[in-house]
Amino acid sequence: MAQSKDLYDAILNGDAKKARATTEAALAAGVPPMELIQESMVSAMDEVGRLFEAEEYFVPELLLSARAMKSSLDLLKPLLSASGQKMSARVVIGTVKGDLHDIGKNIVASMLEGGGFEVIDLGTDVSPESFVAAVKERNPQFVCMSALLTVTMPSMKTTIDALKTAGLRTQVKVLVGGAPVTTQYAKEIGADGFSENANGAVSLVKNLLAGEAA
Repeated sequence: MAQSKDLYDAILNGDAKKARATTEAALAAGVPPMELIQESMVSAMDEVGRLFEAEEYFVPELLLSARAMKSSLDLLKPLLSASGQKMSARVVIGTVKGDLHDIGKNIVASMLEGGGFEVIDLGTDVSPESFVAAVKERNPQFVCMSALLTVTMPSMKTTIDALKTAGLRTQVKVLVGGAPVTTQYAKEIGADGFSENANGAVSLVKNLLAGEAA
């Protein structure tokens, strides 16, 4: 379908204006919102992730593609909500308490949305109590935490402990990431997974979902 291919190309090329215009045209032509997500957005962001892994795309390209994807998704979200359709899974994401860095977290959030997931972005400097409250209120399948400073990494463990205390830990998979975070640290604090980049985070969520469905 021409509209689906045009939207794919717009996202891949980081053209937000074209992505929005193409989405509007596709909706006017009667293309279902979920079809646009599955056939254009998810595949485009998968390719963006592949290009990033191959070092053909870098952070600027990721940001441009993510912005283009969001310009399209902003048109589709209200339609999905009105029709009662749901994304494949819900993810709560935030940068932990004491840490104000958000570029990496924003890229991961955008890549997850482009991968077909519903994302609740809590922002930066998110306290363990705020993560717990979000899990209680929004009932996500995943909690993703980011830390860009060594001194804020302990907040990840504090948050996991808070989820345990609240009786919520078994309800969610906890994923962590950020420049100073390692696979070993993720294991030490009891996280379910670690990724060093946005594309890996999307793959990790998909793999964990597939494992649950198997």
